[in-house]
Amino acid sequence: MGVHDGHRERLKSRFMEHGLDSFNELNALELLLFYAIPRKDTNVIAHALLDRFGSLSGVFDAGTRELMEIPGIGENAALLIKLVPQMMKKSRMSKVNDIRSFRSSAEMGRFLVPRFMDQQEEVAMLLCLDSRKSLISCEILNRGVVNAVDITVRRMVELALKNKAVSLVLAHNHPEGIALPSREDEVFTHKAGEALRLMGMELLDHIIVAGDRYFSMRDSGLFGRF
Repeated sequence: MGVHDGHRERLKSRFMEHGLDSFNELNALELLLFYAIPRKDTNVIAHALLDRFGSLSGVFDAGTRELMEIPGIGENAALLIKLVPQMMKKSRMSKVNDIRSFRSSAEMGRFLVPRFMDQQEEVAMLLCLDSRKSLISCEILNRGVVNAVDITVRRMVELALKNKAVSLVLAHNHPEGIALPSREDEVFTHKAGEALRLMGMELLDHIIVAGDRYFSMRDSGLFGRF
């Protein structure tokens, strides 16, 4: 057994006994890389990844090609790194996929938060519901500039009609911000609600997601302004 083998066994034992709570970001990344890079010093490679991308979250957010620019990171290691957040998203979504009917903003928030986990740009989603507020579909409305009002409202109406929705829930994320609406969000919500009302449909809520937090515009009383 070489020096690196002994180090690997110590890190594995430490994880088995205490989990990742006792690990810093470097050691956690080093441990992960054991399973894609069997014969190299992953400590050096983990250092290089953190130096390049700034943090563990920065490493997971990096593109596959960017990761493979780091010496020692081949395709298998890059795919393993990209797999981790995707598996986390799948895991969290599996916990809330049994929510098929929405009676409160809490249920809407629990359902929506995992769906924005890996989004690094603004994304707008639309929940189409039937007369019992049961889910018909959850679809992406727009990416990038969510407040491109005319385009996104038109798309909302198209999806609502296609799915024969009675009521709808609009949601979007603030990837780098906090879960609070901007003035533009309020204006957009007003126009969307008016357009749907004219079509005989109701906008139940506009949920804004930032990380693990969400904000309900209806619960906040903002709908009353409209």
